[in-house]
Amino acid sequence: MSEWKTTTIAEGCITFRSGGTPTAGWSEYYGGVIPFVTIEDMTACNKHLSSTRKTITEAGLSASAAWLVPSQHLLYSMYATLGKTRINTLPVATNQAIAAILPNPKRFDLLFLYYALSNLEHQVHRFTSQTTQANLNASIVKSFEIDHPSNISEQKKIARILTTVDNLIEKTEELIEKYKAIKQGMMHDLFTRGVDQHGKLRPPYEEAPHLYKESPLGWIPKEWDASPLSQYAVVSGGVTLGRKHSDVSTVELPYLRVANVQDGYIDFTEIKTIEVLQSEVQRYALEVGDILMTEGGDFDKLGRGTIWLGQISPCLHQNHIFRVRPNPESLDSYFLAAITSSAYGRHYFLMCAKQTTNLASINSTQVKAFPLLLPSLTEQKQIAERLRSIDSQILSEQEQQEKVQLLKTALMQDLLTGKVRVKVDETEEELTNA
Repeated sequence: MSEWKTTTIAEGCITFRSGGTPTAGWSEYYGGVIPFVTIEDMTACNKHLSSTRKTITEAGLSASAAWLVPSQHLLYSMYATLGKTRINTLPVATNQAIAAILPNPKRFDLLFLYYALSNLEHQVHRFTSQTTQANLNASIVKSFEIDHPSNISEQKKIARILTTVDNLIEKTEELIEKYKAIKQGMMHDLFTRGVDQHGKLRPPYEEAPHLYKESPLGWIPKEWDASPLSQYAVVSGGVTLGRKHSDVSTVELPYLRVANVQDGYIDFTEIKTIEVLQSEVQRYALEVGDILMTEGGDFDKLGRGTIWLGQISPCLHQNHIFRVRPNPESLDSYFLAAITSSAYGRHYFLMCAKQTTNLASINSTQVKAFPLLLPSLTEQKQIAERLRSIDSQILSEQEQQEKVQLLKTALMQDLLTGKVRVKVDETEEELTNA
């Protein structure tokens, strides 16, 4: 086996150069045929960067510090979002926040260096110069020390192993996105057509108008009702943080924050506790089947939520989370969670939300007024069962993705440090040297 060495980026690369940005507002500089890479493009892809949101012209390239980076370079982010590494699959220009790196093939295999730099991502903040935002500069990145086998064939084999795992992660991500797209299509059909007494989708209104009736919300199946959510559920706020209690009986209990209530699941990574009056526990305690909905904040947090399954008991919720408790005789919890998170539900909350530049919020009055499309309880449960089936497939793939991601993390720790060595046979050596 070859020995392991430590080489800096400056020593091991033949190109290290950042880009530049043409003057904003000059129309002759933008909209050309040259892909122009920004940090947003780096965060929007995984290993390979094959498209950009913006393009520039030859004039824009000439008038700035940007340059045309040939394909198969490493692109490395140095400002704000630090340490992202991507491989460009087409010639691009970059802005000043991104450096293009080309390794010396006698020192580093390109894919090996990609994984080595990616493995450093969580550590780069300690190298930053703290100003208004965390930044790196060329000198700092060039000084990064990379441990590596001296034999390029061994580097290539390590990269092949990690690429195999990456390909599995990518295929799993594609499956998850496919199932999510299928679910969106199902939700559209189920919340506009529902299912008949045989459990089949009703034909659309255009094919069978006699099966539908007019409502304030448009054409809906004749058997459905359209009423405010408040007629079928109780909407409540949660406990307010920071209250002082003195000389009264209190108890300290776990509670859910906005950070815990994600879109479709509860994040139990960190559950905090709060001191409340003993007499208030019942008022704020969650019950199995409650729907949790967030008041807002960032646009992606608006109205997001999920079903409480009683994972912690007792458990409270804070005042920025609405607890919606359906009447079980008329409203199925899963059906309600699905319709509020559908495109129909999202549209309602966005339209009635109080919005600022980057934030949006809803209040309990708006939640109570949510225009609920309501089939019979039997039909609700049939709809919910169909959606649960696709959710089960999504969850299965997500669990698989987490397992493979953990495997990759372990492999990177072992293979990129030399803790576990790989053997290179003669055939692999010959292919490398060919």
